Amino acid sequence: MRDGKIVVLQVIGGLSMGGAESRIMDIARHIDRSKFDFDFLLDEPEGYYEPEAKKLGSNIYRVPRFRLYNWPQYASAMKKFFSEHKEIDIVQGSLTSTASIYMPIAKKCGVPVTMAYARSAGVDPGPKGTVTKMLRKNLWKKCDHAAAVSSEAGEAVFGKERLDHGDVMIMPGAMPLDKFCYAEHEAEGKAIREKFGLGCSFVIGHVGRFHYAKNHEFLIEVFKEIKKKKTDAKLLLAGNGPTFEAVKKKAADEGVSDDVVFAGETGNPAPMYMAADMLIFPSHYEGLPGTVIEAQAAGLPCLISDAISREAAVTELVERFSLDKSAAEWADEALKLFGTIKDRYPLRQDINMNPALSDAGFEIVSSTKKLEALFEKLLKDANG
Repeated sequence: MRDGKIVVLQVIGGLSMGGAESRIMDIARHIDRSKFDFDFLLDEPEGYYEPEAKKLGSNIYRVPRFRLYNWPQYASAMKKFFSEHKEIDIVQGSLTSTASIYMPIAKKCGVPVTMAYARSAGVDPGPKGTVTKMLRKNLWKKCDHAAAVSSEAGEAVFGKERLDHGDVMIMPGAMPLDKFCYAEHEAEGKAIREKFGLGCSFVIGHVGRFHYAKNHEFLIEVFKEIKKKKTDAKLLLAGNGPTFEAVKKKAADEGVSDDVVFAGETGNPAPMYMAADMLIFPSHYEGLPGTVIEAQAAGLPCLISDAISREAAVTELVERFSLDKSAAEWADEALKLFGTIKDRYPLRQDINMNPALSDAGFEIVSSTKKLEALFEKLLKDANG
């Protein structure tokens, strides 16, 4: 402990504007600072949220980024860190790719509670993904507690047997739902439409990192098919990442560049949802994407891939659709879903899915209080 407060260490790659990082920062903003210190151990350069985290009172620590060739150095850095920080009570590791290395080290150095927290239900293709799977093997044996944002993420990281046996706690990432209420923030959406010259166009929205998992290239193909049926359609993409240039090229190759807006990264995605008419989210894999929850809170019809957890489909606004279907079929289904929701709710201002989302565990204030109680219980049990 530190000054009578429980010290919780979040281990994650960095504090950029990704989904996992956003959800962790939502907790950092709402956790009771009179009872908890909420610190971070990172292996990436300074990210967007880091100055805010420091301002909230979090300590930021760093270790070298893990590369397979520097395994001994990485383990040594972790041992040095945990040996020097005996005040840590709970380690919550969202960086599950190397949790099998640092969790046992933390435990050996005297950390009372270790929890691996699975936030993704897939891995990158190629050697990197193969190594990640190898490192995650039997991870549940190397930590005190296993947790995941969804059943799919829990199965992917800890295995179906552990999930079915009830050994994985399901802890969905929560957020300030009111922030995404269309009726209260409609003007923000109008400002985005004006900024990007969208006018009264039919706007397909997508908020997410440009990464293989998000499947932006296929989204471009779907949008091209939508344009054939709705000539006023526009595609609004918020985010950045390693596939950004490839997606821009894809839009050019498909002849839709003039109708695709690359809005860049934003620390406040809410106005993007207000500006959109629907969300299309054809991810190859996810844990439980906050974007889909945020979009429901904003009253958007959401066509998402069936690779995404059913637990994300909280309300009638969401339909899961197979990635085996063609881009043309996705386009038809998207327009059909939009029409169905529009018939049901002629005025978007009348859509309020927040009670259902709150009941499902996605409201940040009540969710954080439950998390605080869980941390206190786990620490009490560990200390006897």
